[in-house]
Amino acid sequence: MNKYTLWSTTVALAGFLFGFDTIVISGADETLQKLWQSDDTFHGFVVMGMALWGTVIGAIGGGIPTNRFGRKNTLIAIGILFLISALGSALASDAYTFAFFRFIGGLGVGASTIAAPAYISEISPSNKRGQLVARYQFSIVLGIVVAFLSNYLLSNMGTDAWRWMMGVEALPALIYCLLVVGVPASPRWLLTQGREEEAAEVLHRLNPSSDVQLLLSDFKSQPGNNHETIFSRKYAKPLALVFFIAFFNQFSGINALLYYGPRIFKEAGLETSSALLSSVGIGAVNLIFTLIGMSLIDRMGRKFLMRIGSWGYIVSLSLVSASFFLNWGGITVPILLFMFIASHAIGQGAVIWVFIAELFPTHLRASGQAFGSSVHWVLAALIPSFIPLLFTSIGAGSVFALFAAMMILQLIWVRMRMPETKGASLEELSKELAS
Repeated sequence: MNKYTLWSTTVALAGFLFGFDTIVISGADETLQKLWQSDDTFHGFVVMGMALWGTVIGAIGGGIPTNRFGRKNTLIAIGILFLISALGSALASDAYTFAFFRFIGGLGVGASTIAAPAYISEISPSNKRGQLVARYQFSIVLGIVVAFLSNYLLSNMGTDAWRWMMGVEALPALIYCLLVVGVPASPRWLLTQGREEEAAEVLHRLNPSSDVQLLLSDFKSQPGNNHETIFSRKYAKPLALVFFIAFFNQFSGINALLYYGPRIFKEAGLETSSALLSSVGIGAVNLIFTLIGMSLIDRMGRKFLMRIGSWGYIVSLSLVSASFFLNWGGITVPILLFMFIASHAIGQGAVIWVFIAELFPTHLRASGQAFGSSVHWVLAALIPSFIPLLFTSIGAGSVFALFAAMMILQLIWVRMRMPETKGASLEELSKELAS
């Protein structure tokens, strides 16, 4: 295995912790609401939503340590946050303590969406960058699958099953911390710190046959200077692109489904055990179609996958909405939601972190990703937090109809505004998009 593949795969495992931490709460959802006798608003915003608010803070502030201390050091800190969160959540004795430790895990999730894609994009060859950065998304999905499966297997552990569900994450968090210590610093980040010799050494390890000095010259040719920000006028286009891909990602309803999968299936008439098992099915479909998206992203391109995913969203979400209005029942809703997940995995799921990591020059990459991640996670915190209340007030059918309408707007945006970035170097893209 070559170095960039090995290091990319190692760093991408931050996504496993992201996926596991985000989804593991779904297995404890209704148990915790009954245990602490929470109303829908408190349960949605505090017990279920606190990790997402931590993710928002981690996304907003994650660019600072990623730029100042480096991608690698930030990734190590992220692993430690996940470890503390898992142990603290499992041992919590009340809703507020539980929410505090879930908030800490959320900080790790938010920061990982900046540091991991930035690192992988900066060490990857142009013709493989899409599939290598997409390994982060694959790891997220793998973490989701394992979390759903873990919840299912641990659901019969008695009244404290939720503690086992939350605490088991400590093991992969510890393993990740040990593994990520072995990767070097990003060569592009080293250059922004004036550490040219170290950058040259890493580049030589990545590809011993390459002309290191030529690569260093290309890296230095990016537009701009270290004193400008992503809000400078010439970066208006990449800023808008980052905003809209993050905005539409969450208005597909993906996090609402992943957080409340068992509850949604019960709304559709399935029993508790069948609802948990159907959630495992969602994870499996997500995994399979993420692999398909990874195999296509560097061949067919980011824009092509987004078009395919948009059409799949529109059809599946419209039918899910109809199924709730018309009481189709049975396995209809799970099958349609599997179609929705497949559409997400091959489209937005495969593309978002790759695309965001490609649009800004090295000295602004972490800041640009922090902006995109912040938009993503603010909406990811707000939308799932309102789901219990919305299901009670306007019904699941209306909620899914709204998501379908938003995906029509996404398709229009993709066709009219989204550029294709496959095959181009990060430096070429920086020059092309800065205006």
